[in-house]
Amino acid sequence: MRALVLAVFLLGLVGTGVELLFLGHTAGLSQLIPLVLFVMSLLVLAWHALDRKWASLKAFQMTMFLFVAGGILGTTLHYRANQTIELEADPKMAGMDLILRAMAGAAPGLAPGALVQLGLLGLVYTYRHPVSDHTQEER
Repeated sequence: MRALVLAVFLLGLVGTGVELLFLGHTAGLSQLIPLVLFVMSLLVLAWHALDRKWASLKAFQMTMFLFVAGGILGTTLHYRANQTIELEADPKMAGMDLILRAMAGAAPGLAPGALVQLGLLGLVYTYRHPVSDHTQEER
């Protein structure tokens, strides 16, 4: 089951990464965050494949927490960018109308949630991983 979870994680990682590249999600530092996280996770997974020890597993877990944080940050950035555009078009817009329009704007409001999902999937991979059962002395 663990291998299947990892395969689904990798499929989601590659698919989302290719999509972001096709969309040109590379303008500015904030747009590079997901791509940097993807490359980082691949490097840590390569380390983990070569050296199946506690340190590489912990590094992967930390990377997955960064995925979750990056997804939350991305959702916030997408929402704020859309909100700014909507308020420029209609400065009096407020409340639920503004929220709904901002979430449905040019920058898809919930798209960064894919990072959260990938991060959680990666954490499922590490849950009760055999490497984590070793004693503190082996770490």
